[in-house]
Amino acid sequence: MTTKREQILTAVRTTLTGTVGVGTRIYRSRVEPVARAESAALIVEPVIDNVAQNTALPTLDHTLDINVVIIVRANVPDQEADPIIESLHAKLMADLTLGGLCIDIQPGPTRFTLEAADVPVGVIFCTYRILYRTQVASLSA
Repeated sequence: MTTKREQILTAVRTTLTGTVGVGTRIYRSRVEPVARAESAALIVEPVIDNVAQNTALPTLDHTLDINVVIIVRANVPDQEADPIIESLHAKLMADLTLGGLCIDIQPGPTRFTLEAADVPVGVIFCTYRILYRTQVASLSA
């Protein structure tokens, strides 16, 4: 059995299938560099999972921040990433419960890192806050 957090991260990755300009280059928590031929790519990664006990119910309320990282190579990387950002945002906002796994998805900041290379590289972090609930005694329910 997997935790609800892992189920949510898997659902986010699945939801992003078909994102404009990315194809099947969607990864979970990838730590190795993305090769030029693999761009544009998306990486779905957890940032922090804050937990508070709900005193009215025997449950835990989670606030999971995730990054959907876009890696692009182009002369103007942020411009190249723009349709990808628009597409992934529309996909995540289409079902704010991810098929019933969470309570809500809230968009957060988007941060841009642009680097010089043989072809300029853009690494764009789109942060989303996902609210979900588990049982006190089980992180999978």
